[in-house]
Amino acid sequence: MVVRPAWKWSLRFVALAYLACLLIAPVVFIFIKTFEHGLSTAWSYMTTPAAISAFWLSVLIAAVAVPLNTIFGVGTALVLIRSKARGRRILDALIDIPFIISPVIIGLALVLVYGIHGWFGGWFIDRGLPIIFDPRGMIIATVFVSLPFCVREVAPVLIEVGTEQEQAAATLGATSWQTFWRVTLPSIRTGVAYGVVLTTARALGEIGAVAVVSSNVLGSTISLPLLVKYRTQVPGPGGITAAYATGVELAVMSLIVLVAMTVLAPQRKDA
Repeated sequence: MVVRPAWKWSLRFVALAYLACLLIAPVVFIFIKTFEHGLSTAWSYMTTPAAISAFWLSVLIAAVAVPLNTIFGVGTALVLIRSKARGRRILDALIDIPFIISPVIIGLALVLVYGIHGWFGGWFIDRGLPIIFDPRGMIIATVFVSLPFCVREVAPVLIEVGTEQEQAAATLGATSWQTFWRVTLPSIRTGVAYGVVLTTARALGEIGAVAVVSSNVLGSTISLPLLVKYRTQVPGPGGITAAYATGVELAVMSLIVLVAMTVLAPQRKDA
C-alpha cells in the first residue's frame, strides 16, 4: 500500500474545498431557494409565457449560432493548419478577439455597425430586417462571442493526426471533398464534438453582448440569462424566487453540457 505524503492530501482537500465553495455550493443554494416553496410554485415560474418565450429564444440562438460556428470553425482550422496561404498568422490572431474584448464592447460595436444610425443599419431597416433590438442581433452577438471555441478545439487535433492519411487518399484518386468527408472529418470528430459542446455552453449562457443589442422586451427579445437579470430587479420575494427558477433551467442545461464534456473527455485523450 502506497502512503501519500500529508501535504498531498492537504493540497487535494484545499482544492476540493475551493471548488465546493466556489462552484458546487452556489448551484446547490439556487436549487434549494427555487424549491423551498414547493415544486408547483417553481414550476409555475418556469412555465410563465415570458419564461417559455425566453427558453425557446435561447434554444433558437444556440440552434443558429452553434452550426454556423461549427462550419466556420472547421473551415478556419483547416486554413490555419493545412493551408499555406499568406495571412494565416493574422487570421489566427483575429480568431481570439472575442476572448480579449469584453462582450459589452462587442455589443456596442454591433450597435455602431447595425444600429439605426450605424454603417449598415439603415439599409437593413429599410428592407424590414432590423438587426439591433431584434433576435437577429442577439444571434449575431452570440455567434461573435462563441466563434473561437470550435477552431481552438479542432486545430490541435488536425496537427496531431497529421496528413499521412489525406495524402494516401489523394494518391488513390480521392477528390478533395471525398478526402474531407471520408478521411479528415472522421479523424477530427472528437475535436469537433468538443468544440460544439463548448460553443453550446457559451451560446446558452451569454448575456454581456446580448444585453446590449436586445430591446429587453418580455416575450420577444429576452433570453434565459436576461430573464434572470430582469427578475432579480423585480421587487418582492416573488421576483427573486422566479429568478432562481430561471437559474435552475440554465443550471440543468449547463449540467447536460457538462455531462457531454465528461463523456467526450476519455475519447479525446485516446484520439
